Amino acid sequence: MTLFIYYKYAMELRHLRYFVAVAEEGHITRAAERLGMQQPPLSQQIRALEGELGVQLFRRKPRGVELTDAGTSLLADARAVLTGVEGAVARARRTARGEQGAVVVGFTSSAPFHPFVPATIRAFRERYPDVSLALEEAGTGDLVDGLRSERIDAAFIRSPVAEAEGLAVHALFDEKMIAALPAGHALAAGGVEAAPLPLAALAAEPLVLYRRRSGPGLFDAIIAACQRAGFSPAIAQEAPRIVSTLNLVAAGFGVSLVPESLGGLGMAGIAYRRLQPRPRMVAPLKLATRRTSHSAAAHFVRLVRETARGEAV
Repeated sequence: MTLFIYYKYAMELRHLRYFVAVAEEGHITRAAERLGMQQPPLSQQIRALEGELGVQLFRRKPRGVELTDAGTSLLADARAVLTGVEGAVARARRTARGEQGAVVVGFTSSAPFHPFVPATIRAFRERYPDVSLALEEAGTGDLVDGLRSERIDAAFIRSPVAEAEGLAVHALFDEKMIAALPAGHALAAGGVEAAPLPLAALAAEPLVLYRRRSGPGLFDAIIAACQRAGFSPAIAQEAPRIVSTLNLVAAGFGVSLVPESLGGLGMAGIAYRRLQPRPRMVAPLKLATRRTSHSAAAHFVRLVRETARGEAV
């Protein structure tokens, strides 16, 4: 019996459950006990099902019943229908609880270098293994557009974002900035073990920056800090990705200011120097989300915020 015939006759699921129970028990009384009902109503339901289908499903025997050929044919499909419905109900409940589904997480190019980001993504995958997690890199503006269009569920960002209707921005960390210099540069001596470098020491250096269109937060923070240090930086190059700024520094195009986490990349041809704490210059890490999210996305946001609070203690 096909699913088409099942829907054509509009059998109720309980009829299929009754039929399968009788078929498996081979005895109406035992099937009634299994179903928690009386034998006469069960016999009536089986006769009603046979009448609706216009076929005999069971042959009565002195000590029970056995399937006819039509009954045998129905049994396989009846089990498949019941299994499918039970699976659909289970999946719907798991989705409602956020235990399965799909979450799309965006990030700006510098965000995944902070160890917090991959660690949190890994923790989410371990806690919710049946949730599909997709990652997407883009500039802040594109990530915000993705949130508003509901193409993205959450995004790790650096730049300020207005909490417009429907969006929320959760502060996670403020990361220190460091200077990235060509390895042979006069200011590179001692690397990160040397005394912190005053930002004003870079006043005469050509600056390589992550372009403002992709990362306005970092760009503006750097320019503002340089101005507080008493100089306006000479921007030699703007790179489309933050890692590209390091490639340009290694090639001798200038120096750069990058989040401290990028110092762990170990790129050849680059030395890093810590900066003096004044003027203050940080790279904030934030999570932008929609105010109303489906259950799996809400679990991700909750995990990120709880983990960030725990690490801040």
